[in-house]
Order: sequence, then structure tokens, then C-alpha cells
Amino acid sequence: METMMQILARELGRSQRHVENVVSLLDEGNTIPFIARYRKELHGSMDDTTLRALEERLQYLRNLEKRREEIKSAIEGQGKLTDELSAAIDAAATLSEAEDLYRPYKQKRRTRATAAREKGLEPLAALLYAQRPDCPDPLEAAAGYIDPEKGVETAEDALQGASDIIAEDISDDAGVRRVLRTYMLQSSVMESTAVKEEDSVYRLYYGFRQNVSRLQGHQVLAVNRGEREAFLKVSLITDREAALVLLRRAVLRPGSRAGDFIRTAAADAYDRLLYPSLEREVRNCLTDEASEGAIRNFALNLRPLLMQPPVKGRVTMGLDPGYRMGCKVAVVDGTGKVLDTTVVYPTHGERQRAACIAALADLIRRHGVTCIAIGNGTASRETEQMTADLLHQTGGGVSYTIVNEAGASVYSASKLAAEEFPEYDVNLRSAVSIARRLQDPLAELVKIDPKAIGVGQYQHDMPQKRLDEALGNVVEDCVNAVGVDVNTASPSLLQRVAGLNAATAKNVVKYREENGPFTARKQILKVPKLGPKAFEQCAGFLRVPESRNALDNTAVHPESYPAAEKLLALTGHALSDVSAGKLDGLDGQMKSIGLEKLAAACGVGVPTLTDVARELQKPGRDPRDELPLPILRTDIMEVKDLRPGMVLTGTVRNVIDFGVFVDIGVHQDGLVHISQISRDRFLKHPSEAVSVGDIVKVVVLEVDEKKKRISLSMKQAV
Repeated sequence: METMMQILARELGRSQRHVENVVSLLDEGNTIPFIARYRKELHGSMDDTTLRALEERLQYLRNLEKRREEIKSAIEGQGKLTDELSAAIDAAATLSEAEDLYRPYKQKRRTRATAAREKGLEPLAALLYAQRPDCPDPLEAAAGYIDPEKGVETAEDALQGASDIIAEDISDDAGVRRVLRTYMLQSSVMESTAVKEEDSVYRLYYGFRQNVSRLQGHQVLAVNRGEREAFLKVSLITDREAALVLLRRAVLRPGSRAGDFIRTAAADAYDRLLYPSLEREVRNCLTDEASEGAIRNFALNLRPLLMQPPVKGRVTMGLDPGYRMGCKVAVVDGTGKVLDTTVVYPTHGERQRAACIAALADLIRRHGVTCIAIGNGTASRETEQMTADLLHQTGGGVSYTIVNEAGASVYSASKLAAEEFPEYDVNLRSAVSIARRLQDPLAELVKIDPKAIGVGQYQHDMPQKRLDEALGNVVEDCVNAVGVDVNTASPSLLQRVAGLNAATAKNVVKYREENGPFTARKQILKVPKLGPKAFEQCAGFLRVPESRNALDNTAVHPESYPAAEKLLALTGHALSDVSAGKLDGLDGQMKSIGLEKLAAACGVGVPTLTDVARELQKPGRDPRDELPLPILRTDIMEVKDLRPGMVLTGTVRNVIDFGVFVDIGVHQDGLVHISQISRDRFLKHPSEAVSVGDIVKVVVLEVDEKKKRISLSMKQAV
């Protein structure tokens, strides 16, 4: 039998030694970002996604092992644990298989079979179910079990009780359940029909039929929600006769006089016990798979959204559009500091609109605004039109972009926002957040519950703990991939750094407020409640630009400082060359000496040496800077301006199972169906070709102004 480590190595396609090393590192309390970045030699350079998959699978296997022991202990307590059963439980590869084996021994509520056993009919059931060649006629055998005192008045009563016992035994048989479950997952059809004939978002599913094996995750989640909201009636249709053939094949023994009796009991087991139970199991299985797929898709979309390139160093105006409450305005400097706020009313008539343009033009001139971020919520279209007119009047030098404001209202009303901007009301905080989202999407979005960011489907239908965990992992990986300035980062951002939590993040901020900016990485050790282990995990991800040591502003871990200094010395450089940017020829020098030789001389592995060299050449680098900036516009288009055949440039806003939504600058995102993404290859999922934030060229296929639907094609734009 495979060990846990062997299973993990086989499933991940990694060496067992590397897997064992990762498990040891996890058990020692190391974080995934730390392991991924600073322990590459131990795990063969697995990325954070692979390490998370390993961690998740490890937890499942450990839970399975624990549950197998619990099951064996429970059965042993009943005095029914045999060597054969124990071996079968140990061999169970899934929790479902283990629970199937435990099912006959579980404490049950009172059933028909329970009542029959109390009447002393179990020996009769065992005799008939054995189906030996010498088995007597069932009616004759039942005559010996007539006992009016126990409620068994006739032989037929005895046979009915025996049938109830056999039906339950068949239903509890792990092998039978496995065969029928597999059949239903492969051959059943899900059908949904309308409960009430009225127009709704579920109209597509009013007469829906699909083989279970071909169901898409979004279809499962849609019919589930429609059923909960009483718009749909959903059922799983299985070929009863085909299922009974499989069942009879599993339980009938030829040549027995009890054959017809067992055949009838098997049909009763299927109709009354097996099918209802397995239907629930199959639907739960489909829901679990769909939920995991949706969570993966959400995480897949969240990562590029968080990693969008920042528009750094530009004075930015944030506009939070609205009708009744007006358009909230905030101007922030290149560091995100609020310079000015106001409220204007561009939708309250021409006079107010003119006054609005004048007020915003004044703000632009006084503060040197070069970029405007417009939230994409209510009244966004009108605000965009007003902004285009504003930019025509200011005479150039200013551009705008539409920012997805999902979650901004959640943040602005939060305790965190109140602590950060106690002097501003809720609406103005939202405008600040929109401006900052353009300047540094990651730093701003970490303040918001990931579920509120709006880059997935059916997030409210997911197992919330599992969703929170998955999305939290994405945020953590992104924050640590970018690195954090310890002297400017908010507590919200700091608590996402490996090794830190909400308490230690607040302590870091409190320490710098009381003692001034950090001037060295090692100073972080002075923060209360931040011990050596936490420092080991977080140090490499915290940047200290104010430090005299150039290494403190890189991703080089303090434990590798001696290796970095040795590398510089061996290649004829000094630490001062790092800050001065005089290491352009370092790669060539390293190759001429030999990476293996250099690594040995520096006392590290080749992967660590390579990472150190890359950091030395670009101190304080931001990996997001290498990505294309968001599209900045100076004029607008409307849906009515669109014509089939037009070629446009847009930004991918969401990637879902059946396609991608692209912002083409007309307020309403267009849909590129999965069939219209790639010309060269078949895609199982759109994420194989595009990610959130990608800049893509599209062709307009069809425009439906009434339904606000825009159909686009990427493959025809190539």
C-alpha cells in the first residue's frame, strides 16, 4: 500500500524527497510564500500554487487517515471488526469510500429493518440472502418464524420483515453503492422545469436537460440557486431498469429457490433506499465539484486583478458617480495622500453640469491632476461624458479610465475606513478608494473582503470558509510576490505578509509611529510580539527603502546577505553598486565563472543564487511594472456608436466558464464566448488563453441595445 508521501509525489509528479521536505517545512510552521521563495533547494522550485495544492491534499489525506482510525475503533467497539474489513478500510482512497464501509455499522434511526430485527427475523433474512443451492422455499422457511406475540401473524409477515432487512443490507453494501453511484454519475440526466411561468434570470433552465457527466459547473450552480428560490424544479433522471440490472448482477446468486424473493427485495432497496440516497449524494457531489471549480475560477481571476500594474506617482482624481447624492470627488497625490475632496452634481441639469466642470477644472489646475479614475457604478455613463467634456476644456495632459468599483462601498462603510479617514463621510471615502485603486490596486484591494471584488460567479453560494481560505491565499501570495514597504504600508496590507497577523501588523505601524521610520530590516525584531520565527518568515517580503544597506530594499532574505556579499566580491562588485545600478554585466560574469561553482563558493544552491542575483540587479523592483498599464482614455464611445465589424481594444474584466467579459469603453462590458477566443486551439476553459486585466483586441459581432448585450470576438480580430 502506498504511503501518504508516495501518493503526494505521484499525484503532483514530484520526487518523494521534495514532497517530504515540504511536509516537514509545513509542520515546522513555515508559510507557503516563505517556502516558495526561500527554500527552493528543498522542494525543487515548486511555485506557490503547487505548494498550496500539496498542503491542501496533505490535509485531506491526514483527515482521511484520522477518519479511517475512528471508523475502525467504532466498529471494533461493536466487536465486529475483522481483518478483512480492517484492510478494506485502510485501503479506502476517499472519505466517501470509508463512509460506505462504515455505513452498515452506524447507529441508525429506527427503520423497518430495525423493527424486523426486533421481531427475530434476522436469521430468516440471512438464510434467504445467502441463496445457497439447498435454500428452502421462502414461504416454507418463513413459516417457522410466525410469532403473534411479536407481531408476526403470518408467513407473509415474516417474509416482509426479512425483505426489509435484506433491502437495508443491500442499501448499506459498499460495493453496491459504488457501482450504482458510478453509473448515476456517468448516465443520469439532470432535468429542470419551471415552477412558475414568469420571466426571470432562470428562463434558460425552464426546460433544461443535460447528461450529468457533461454538466458545466455554472449550470449546476444556476439550477441549484433557481431551485432554492422556487423558480425551478430539479430532478435527476436515471434509467431504473439499467440500474436494476447492475444491482441484480451484484446481489443475485443463480440456482437458488430464493432468487425471485431477493430480486423483489433488491428492487425495493433501489426504489426506497438506494436511489433517493444516491440522488442526494450525486447532486451533492456535483455541487461540491462546481463549487470547487467556481472557487478556483474566482482565485484565478483575483490574482491578475490584484497584480494589475499600478499607475505610480501621478496625482489622481477619483470620481464616485451618483444621481441623488451627486458625484463624490477626491484628489490624492502620487503617494495616495488626500489633497482635496468635494461633491459635484453633473446629472442635475445643464447649469449644475457646467458648475461641475468648472469646479473639477479648478481642482485639476490647483493640484496638477494628470489622471482621473471613474467608478463604474450608478451614473458612471453620465460622469464619463462629463469627464470627456472636461478634458476637452483643460487642453490635454489629463486622461481617464474606468475603475471597477466593486467592494468600494463595502470598504467605505467599514471600521477600517473609519479608522483611516475619520474626517470624511462614507461617500467621500469611496472616492478616495477609487483613486487609490488606480495608483496601487493591490494596496487598496487588500482592504476589501475578496468576495466583494466581483471577479467570479455565485460567490455567495460557495462554502464560505473554503472560499475565504482560497481567496485569502491568493491575496497573501500576491502581496508577498510584490513586497511591502514597511514604512508606508497599512495594517491591512502588512497582515497579509507571511509570518504577520492582524495583531503584529498593528504593532509594526504603532512602532513606526512612535519611533519614526524603520532604518534597517533587523530593527523589525524590536516590534512587540514579533519573534524570531515571525521575522524569519516576513523579513524577505518587507522592504526598507530608508536603510543604508541596499539589500534591505530587495527580496534577498537576511539569511542570504553573506551569500549576496560573497557573490558581489567574487564578481568584482561592492554593495554600493547595487544602489547605483552598476550590475548590468552580472549575469555574464556569473556564467563565465560557472553557476555551480559560484553557488558552492557562496554557500547556497543555484536557485537561491539566481534569485539573489536578479534582486541585486533590480533593487526595489516591482514585478507589476513589467505588465501593460491600464488603458487611459481621453474620449468616449457609447453602445449606440458600436457597429458589427468594428475593431476595438479593451480590458478583460472577468473570466468565467463560458467566456470572458471585456471592457471596451462603453460602460457595458461585452462578452467574448469561449468559442470566439482562440482561432488556433480548442479551449476547455477561457483561462487557458486570457486573464483578468489583459489588454485584448476584439471585433464587435452583435449589439442589442435593448437587452444591453454586446457580443465580441477575439479570434476574428487576429
